[in-house]
Amino acid sequence: MRVNLLEVFGEPDADRRAAVIAEHYAEDVVWHEPDRVNHGRTEFARRAAELLAETPDWVFRPTGPASELDDIGHLGFHYGPADGRPPGVSGMDIARTRDGVIIELYTIITGTGRPS
Repeated sequence: MRVNLLEVFGEPDADRRAAVIAEHYAEDVVWHEPDRVNHGRTEFARRAAELLAETPDWVFRPTGPASELDDIGHLGFHYGPADGRPPGVSGMDIARTRDGVIIELYTIITGTGRPS
């Protein structure tokens, strides 16, 4: 869960991000966002890059430790300015795994603020 948050959504280099995605996600991963569903690693990587490009001076921060039970894990996050101002978005990622890779990821937004 922390790799997902910090090494995928915290990695500005597209090649390194793609390598992490290839290692930690199933080829046919499904990522459920509040307003869309992304299918496969290629679409996953494209969407992650799109999100990072929309707010280049923002960073993801975990809100606590990751929790895992059997094949389900979750981790809360804040996404906001790197300078420590309050986050623009708070949420939680919930992942389902099989054979050590993420097969489904659900992103739930629990709070939003206005980007500054």
